[in-house]
Amino acid sequence: MSEGKIIVGLDIGTTKVACIVGRKAENGKIEILGYGKTISTGVKRGVVTNIFDTVEAIKTAVKQASDQSGVEINRVSVGIAGQHIKSLQHRGVLMRDSHDTEISEAELERLRNDTFKINMTPGEEIIDVIRQDTYVDGELATNPVGMLGNKIEANFHVIIGQTSAAKNIIKCIQSAGLDMDYMILEPIASAQAVLDEEEKDAGVVLVDIGGGTTDIAIFKDKKIQHTAVIPFGGNIITDDICTGCSIIKHYAEEVKVKFGSALASENRDDEVVSIPGIRGREPKEISFKNLAHIIQARLEEIFELVNYEIQKAKSENQLIAGIVLTGGGAMMRHIQQLAEFKTGLEVRIGYPNEHLNQTAMKEMSSPMYSTGIGIVIETIARMEHDEYLQAVKEAEKLKGGLAEQAETSASETELEEKYDEKEESEGKKKKKKGIDLKKIVTSFTEFFTPDDNLV
Repeated sequence: MSEGKIIVGLDIGTTKVACIVGRKAENGKIEILGYGKTISTGVKRGVVTNIFDTVEAIKTAVKQASDQSGVEINRVSVGIAGQHIKSLQHRGVLMRDSHDTEISEAELERLRNDTFKINMTPGEEIIDVIRQDTYVDGELATNPVGMLGNKIEANFHVIIGQTSAAKNIIKCIQSAGLDMDYMILEPIASAQAVLDEEEKDAGVVLVDIGGGTTDIAIFKDKKIQHTAVIPFGGNIITDDICTGCSIIKHYAEEVKVKFGSALASENRDDEVVSIPGIRGREPKEISFKNLAHIIQARLEEIFELVNYEIQKAKSENQLIAGIVLTGGGAMMRHIQQLAEFKTGLEVRIGYPNEHLNQTAMKEMSSPMYSTGIGIVIETIARMEHDEYLQAVKEAEKLKGGLAEQAETSASETELEEKYDEKEESEGKKKKKKGIDLKKIVTSFTEFFTPDDNLV
């Protein structure tokens, strides 16, 4: 895809709706042209629960991004998450018509598209299909294009979601006056923003802690092995603080962000924050240590579920690169130490600035924008792949047309030759069967001499 094509990523989250306008720069990195962000009130745990509120939030975020970037936004790619998301492994097989012809990218794409046709439980649909290992006649092929063989087999990672959840997202986008390019699973988008190829090759777990969900994606040998969505995120921590400290949600979120910690042992007993009382009531003092106890308890539960997903994927001993934390929840103090303690793996915080141009706005390097930036990156990758497939298709069509033209031309030449031969043959036959006037005239002249008098 030519550099400079403008892409818009829309992250419809539980706590925020973010719209990011970007394009691919000449150096291959992403240039952010503008962004918009607004509070999300129509989404719960990654699922749209109020169409009207979500549409209004989308319009607000898109307008902010459009005004800041100076770009008229008509099309967006959107992320999808939620506890309804699940994944499974599928193996596809394609028997080729001829083993003497080279395997093409179009055949691999046909094998992938066939996977979309597998039967689903009523109410569910396939969101995405990602090819993993490919085999040609039973042998593993790192790149089967150009090889010869009778049978192609491939393992696919199939991502499944509720049909109603996907359709509600599409309806929100259309109601906001927009068209959709791609619907992308959010943990895959976040992985594009914060992981590098070495980590994906060595084995790594992406953990994106958002407002309503915690998204997980496990990679090994540069291929995605497992995806999952845990229905807990930053919002449930806020709710716990509301209950544990008897304060309203607004103040609970504020103290969590400003004074929260994932490790109670890292806070002193004499550190406190005063919260204003409701309607003239006495203010409340909250200990930093008690606040951290509440936060730590919920985060420990989240990391236990992360461990469960790692075991489910049978990847316990294959994660050399450990865990990468991203999302708004990754900004919590001491969360890295807690994650290492609970999982036994090395942990780092993932920032999307590795894939951003140096001129990018500073606030865009925050982990809370990993998903939105990842949607832009993944959209560019998919568009380039689609353009490549289209170019291959057109080349094959042109090649087939030229071959047909050559065959037609050869047939016409052959017919002309046969016609000429036939004409020549028929000419000879006419000469043999007809009267040769020239010979008769000559004989007649020789028979009579000039001296002969004819009466």
